[in-house]
Amino acid sequence: MSQSKENTSVPITSFSINATAFVLSCIGFVLAADYLSNLQITVLVAGIYAVGVIALEFTFLKTYANQTTGLDYSISKGWDLPTAMVKLVGLYVTLGCISLIYLIFPEYHGSFYHDYYVLLKAFLPYWLVLAIPYFLVVNRYMVNPKDGYWHVGNWLLGNWLVGRRGDTDIAYVVQHFLGWLVKAFFLPLMLVYLVGKINYFQNLDWQTLDDGFKPFYDFAFNSLFYIDLLIVTVGYCLTFRVFDAHIRSTEYSFLGWAVALMCYQPFWSLISDQYIAYDDGNGWGHWLWNSDIAYVVWGCMILALIAVYVWATLMFGIRFSNLTHRGIITHGAFRLTKHPAYVSKNLSWWLISMPFLTHAHPSEALRMSALLLLLNFIYFMRARTEERHLSHDPDYVAYAEYMEKHGMFRKLGQWVPALRFKSKSLFNTDIELKPVVFKSK
Repeated sequence: MSQSKENTSVPITSFSINATAFVLSCIGFVLAADYLSNLQITVLVAGIYAVGVIALEFTFLKTYANQTTGLDYSISKGWDLPTAMVKLVGLYVTLGCISLIYLIFPEYHGSFYHDYYVLLKAFLPYWLVLAIPYFLVVNRYMVNPKDGYWHVGNWLLGNWLVGRRGDTDIAYVVQHFLGWLVKAFFLPLMLVYLVGKINYFQNLDWQTLDDGFKPFYDFAFNSLFYIDLLIVTVGYCLTFRVFDAHIRSTEYSFLGWAVALMCYQPFWSLISDQYIAYDDGNGWGHWLWNSDIAYVVWGCMILALIAVYVWATLMFGIRFSNLTHRGIITHGAFRLTKHPAYVSKNLSWWLISMPFLTHAHPSEALRMSALLLLLNFIYFMRARTEERHLSHDPDYVAYAEYMEKHGMFRKLGQWVPALRFKSKSLFNTDIELKPVVFKSK
């Protein structure tokens, strides 16, 4: 979105629009709870939320007219069937590659992803067919119709069938597959978690909410993460240019991918148990259970931090996605800091696990606190790699420079100059790491 140095631009989406769409999805949930299965309810609430956001954005924000869509409705290039067919080849080959990944890796062979496969089998045939008119219509108004799909299709057809590369840009091909890898990894994971949350509400004994703060805390905790999961699931589904929700670019570095993926299953289990086991099982409830006031206050602090995390997610609307650039969000929680979700989430872990308290020796508390600091550092590196990636967009550079002066952590850059924002860099430093060369005597 357009972002001025004074941070006064019109937002690409808005909290009120996204919140309204979410409320509508909740109404749909309540009305359908007694009639549909958990999987059907998942489709219903996700569909209501998506349609709600799209309709409200089209009505009030006119997102279809944004220059960032790459569409110009004042022109019409006619029905370019050859270009559409090349893109279809790119799409179908991409989906084939994703299917091959699911087939090869054991992670996707168990029952965990059963619900994802059920929906995939139900919707994929329609998707494959509807892609034909979609490409035909959108191509008529694209300023540059040679997108990632075209480059993939042209690369395959040009090299293998025609015997020439044509004007294929391999950078487009790489970015295209990286973007699809993001969706292929995160969408099934988030969808399964979302179905789990819906199952929680379907089986909840609502009368238990009158039994004190603990059942209320559990309900609020699950409700907040339900909001988060609904938004991110829809986000990974709706990467469409006509909604200005397409992927502009995808993280290109191994470091950026590594620090992101290690925070999610199945990689998290592989790493956390052996290297970042900062929780001894005695969290905040164990230490504060006998103090009613402290228990309630501490629990409310945790919920407040998670609420900020969900607030940040809700600001994305239909554009949430890890490791990708799908538009610059500068309003709402992002007026406070460039990374409100990471800050609030990491602070909440200190309150939830309380690694600084333990029945063992004080040195054990120090060790577990150091491990949580290590996890905090991983998220810090996620933030820095995201900033480096997004800083290829001038809008983000303007936003980051604004936050250097007005953000809640602006003093940190003054105290530690290396942490100041520097476009296309991890740190604000001119130090260049060079390999050490040993010379023989």
